[in-house]
Amino acid sequence: MSGRFAPRPVTRTTVRGGDTATPPTVPHQSAPTPADGETAARTRTWTPSGPLDLALVLGPLRRGPADPSFRTTPDGAFWRTCRTPAGPGTLRIAARDGAVEAKAWGEGADWLLTQLPPLLGSLDDPSTFVPRHRIVAETWRRRPGLRLGRTGLVLESLIPSILEQKVTTDEAYRAWRLLLRKYGDPAPGPVDGRMHVMPSARTWSLIPSWEWHRAGVDSKRSTTILRAVRVARRLEEASRMSLDDASARLQLIPGIGPWTAAETLQRSNGAADAVSVGDYHLPSTVGYALAGNRDADDAAMLELLAPYAGQRHRVARLILLSGQTPPRRAPRMTPRNIAAL
Repeated sequence: MSGRFAPRPVTRTTVRGGDTATPPTVPHQSAPTPADGETAARTRTWTPSGPLDLALVLGPLRRGPADPSFRTTPDGAFWRTCRTPAGPGTLRIAARDGAVEAKAWGEGADWLLTQLPPLLGSLDDPSTFVPRHRIVAETWRRRPGLRLGRTGLVLESLIPSILEQKVTTDEAYRAWRLLLRKYGDPAPGPVDGRMHVMPSARTWSLIPSWEWHRAGVDSKRSTTILRAVRVARRLEEASRMSLDDASARLQLIPGIGPWTAAETLQRSNGAADAVSVGDYHLPSTVGYALAGNRDADDAAMLELLAPYAGQRHRVARLILLSGQTPPRRAPRMTPRNIAAL
């Protein structure tokens, strides 16, 4: 398999044997130039135990095409910034000759490399998954590299999920982008100034109300985020809990419901059964794909997914990847049409 990718690659790697980790030759420096950043990088090579599609595994971590914490480059590499328990870090991941090559910079470099296999789905176990519908079976056959990755970081998925409550994705992506660029830390390593690390819990708590307003975040969502960051340490413990316990822990925070908890735990815990109940589009998409019912609500969706208990999020991912979506009832109205009503 080639190590070079198109900007939106479909990468498959096959098992060849264990992994290696190489320590850096020089200490990390706070603001490296590209040349210095390369020599300061910590590295690891890891070989997965089966097909692996990096775009499918890492794609859900990206919050819009201009996400300051995520980037793909023309050489096929995926870049990601994180605020790890050890501090900020930048991770570069690329596939080469059936293996995954990773480089990391910053205080969180060692943590990121240790967590590389779970991030890429090593803890995901689809062995009990049995497709029961043709569309699910066909998509599963065509997407053998789909794995559910586990970041081990709750807050970095919780905050953007809160921002996505009750607004369009474009509005949520804009808010995330503006807040990270203004309050996030510059990403360590050989990156330009467009990449940032998510703010610390304390920094989130100090953002003034007018800055939330400028980012288009209403008081309900900003207040929910402020409640969450005050108990950030307790919320991060959810990454090591069962799905039910983790969901219950998150929903102790007023403003966090089943949808937000599921969207978070799908990423932080790699939760294969976390269904996004309350999603605007998912029930009709699942209903149409599995039963031809484009008017399905949450109850109908859960009934259709019941035979897949334990794997319901995986099935939802496969349905979304199939492209089988319900047809629109009418042309979408423009703002001018709406104003005329």
